[in-house]
Amino acid sequence: MGEVTTSLQRPVTNTGRSELVRHGDSFEIQPPAPPSHNGVPRSAWARASRRVSRWHRPYTAILLLLDFAAAAFASFTAIHTFDQARSGFYNAQEDPTWFFTVAFVLLPLGWVVILWGHRAYDRRYLGLGPDEFKRVIRAGVAVAATVSFLVFATVTQLSRWTVGTALLGTLLLILLGRILARFVLHVVRRNIGQGSHRMILVGTLPECLEVHRAVTRHPAAGLVPVAIHLTDGYAAARGIETPVPVYTGRDVLALVREVGGDTIAVCGSASAEPGELRRLAWQLEGSGVDLVVAPQLTDIAGPRVHIRPIEGLPLLHVEEPTLSGPALLAKNLLDRFAAGLGLLLLIPVFVAIAVAIKISDAGPVFFRQPRVGHEGRTFRVWKFRTMYVDAEERLASLVDQNETDGMLFKMKEDPRVFPVGRFLRATSLDELPQLINVLWGEMSLVGPRPLPADDGDFLGDVRRRLLVRPGMTGLWQVSGRSDLSWDEAVRLDLYYVDNWSLAYDLSILWRTVGVVLARKGAY
Repeated sequence: MGEVTTSLQRPVTNTGRSELVRHGDSFEIQPPAPPSHNGVPRSAWARASRRVSRWHRPYTAILLLLDFAAAAFASFTAIHTFDQARSGFYNAQEDPTWFFTVAFVLLPLGWVVILWGHRAYDRRYLGLGPDEFKRVIRAGVAVAATVSFLVFATVTQLSRWTVGTALLGTLLLILLGRILARFVLHVVRRNIGQGSHRMILVGTLPECLEVHRAVTRHPAAGLVPVAIHLTDGYAAARGIETPVPVYTGRDVLALVREVGGDTIAVCGSASAEPGELRRLAWQLEGSGVDLVVAPQLTDIAGPRVHIRPIEGLPLLHVEEPTLSGPALLAKNLLDRFAAGLGLLLLIPVFVAIAVAIKISDAGPVFFRQPRVGHEGRTFRVWKFRTMYVDAEERLASLVDQNETDGMLFKMKEDPRVFPVGRFLRATSLDELPQLINVLWGEMSLVGPRPLPADDGDFLGDVRRRLLVRPGMTGLWQVSGRSDLSWDEAVRLDLYYVDNWSLAYDLSILWRTVGVVLARKGAY
């Protein structure tokens, strides 16, 4: 019986040969790796070992304490808010011990148990994405159902207001605690480099570099590539600079131990050979090393991807983007309502800004420019004027000083901007009149940025941005704004078009507040 290998390529028959390790343009000789075992453990318990990545253990312990404390504090608040809380609860007025045991021990413990049952402490969902919060909410519904059933079954007299306040308060406090814990984790990952997974990328060089760019673009995700294992030899990588060391012809599990990794990412076509990926999964059982597969589906959000197994073959089904239907109608109604309310509430701000502009430079208060909108229709965008009245005439002499590579002209120290206008740009107050465009249905609160109408026909991928209404804010605004390259801005806009949802819009609006206050990339 042949030996099981984790190399994801044909085994090398000459096991005595040394191999080259490449980093950039340099090579070094490495001794041959010892042969791996045959991948047949006696039992899962016999091979069980401590997981290589251990950051999640203290993090999970902190979440457990926070969740328990949140439930206890919510019960305490509800009881002291409603004096009738203890009335009728098994003679709690005479002997409150059992009542307080239930309120401050059993109920918080029940929250923790149900959260655990809904995998709200699973490390795969901690620290990134919405799944963690979805599982907390589902657990909250389960707790409410369980409490209702127990109260009904035991014919216990309880104040509905007290129970409702305790349960809702607990849910809100747990979500707040998770948000704060995630924020601290992201700060630690960005600034200290701890709490991350060390990844080995397996595949061809272009596939591995694409995954490397994707995971390093978001340090808060906690995925740090430390090595690349090529499945097609060094020939394709010759003369190409690589950000991490490159290996080939190695047993992957041995390489993981050598570089101190805890995650293997199989990229693209590396798993094309039948059975290889399955044997690698067998080999990793009990090793404490995670296995992830990075298919060649870039910039597609998780909700659009569904796994549908057919006779043992897991098929990735990619849903179409939601560009019509009830969700879009709800988005439009929300836009119109928010824009109308915002215009009414901001009338004093509009008046103050108009006076400041008039004092700074004689001319119109508003600046209107043709922009390309939904499905290629042209409209005139409303903005507070931030430049001198002769700005268009002076543009020709500044073209060679453009600091961006896209369709918009940008300068950090644009001499055409008057002082008040510079403040309006830094605080994004000059964008507020676009609420008029939103109210008229020409724009949305969230969407791709509107581009000038005189810069070409938006050919190729860029034209896909026109499938949705342009927005006052968007993914590019909360990801760097004017500091981003044109290609990166287009990529973010297209990602939004393909993956938008009402929840995603609310998330971008929330992130916009922080970006505006920090004045990131605004000039």
